[in-house]
Amino acid sequence: MDNRYDVLKLENQLCFPLYACAKEIVRKYKPFLDEIDLTYTQYIAMMVLWEHKEINVKDLGAYLYLDSGTLTPVLKKLEQKGYVVRKRDAQDERMLQVTITAEGEQLKEKAVGIPPRIGGCVNLEPEEAVKLYEILQKILKSI
Repeated sequence: MDNRYDVLKLENQLCFPLYACAKEIVRKYKPFLDEIDLTYTQYIAMMVLWEHKEINVKDLGAYLYLDSGTLTPVLKKLEQKGYVVRKRDAQDERMLQVTITAEGEQLKEKAVGIPPRIGGCVNLEPEEAVKLYEILQKILKSI
């Protein structure tokens, strides 16, 4: 029997369960994020801003593994909502800085309950979650 096509079976693909899990976890986030009127991409952008307060778009994109074409509409929407301000860097006009606003900081209080709620949707022991995180980070760093 010719087994060379086994590599094309869905069950033999590492990428498929990663894709499916990511999609399903983002879907689980939706009702929680709807409560604070954010999309998942807006939420992860705000997470970086809650930590750094101000960052240039290039660095933000690197944190989130997003290109500027994806990030620009996200940031425009966050700016329309009053959560961030975008402005050109005074030293380098090519660089766009993003700064969190007071309203964006206040949103952090509403968002702080989301991670534990998501954790309740994922059936992993804390040690398993740490190990999975480490493995996923290793994969991200290698590609």
